[in-house]
Amino acid sequence: MKTYMPNASAEPAKWWVVDATGVPLGRLCSQVAAILRGKHKPTYTPHADMGDYVIVVNCAKVALTGDKLNSKFYKYHTLYPGGDRAIPFGKLMENKSDFLVQHTVKGMMPKNALGKQMLKKLRVYVGPEHEHQAQNPAVYKIKGGK
Repeated sequence: MKTYMPNASAEPAKWWVVDATGVPLGRLCSQVAAILRGKHKPTYTPHADMGDYVIVVNCAKVALTGDKLNSKFYKYHTLYPGGDRAIPFGKLMENKSDFLVQHTVKGMMPKNALGKQMLKKLRVYVGPEHEHQAQNPAVYKIKGGK
């Protein structure tokens, strides 16, 4: 008897729509990362891209608990001397809420070529409209969300 080893071509990828309205950022992104990796499937294989496509809508309405809008910062460096920059999450939510969700999911993915490939299956939109109606995405309800 041979051992069954699933691969990406064995099962076609599905499309999911996730509504981020009122859901805490960490809870949303951890579940989206699990879908992108394929951990919600019984055929999950860590070394293969078994995940599905995810469309996140209404990311401007994601919830940040506590005082994270003012006290938490997105930090980066410009690669010039003295180039440390910090943007408060409140300002980032106003201007680039889609970047905030995508960056948080990216931090929860594997740090290798497979993680980059899985991250390409993520689509993030600020409003309720998306352009993937032809893929017939199913609605995914976030566990523990409001």
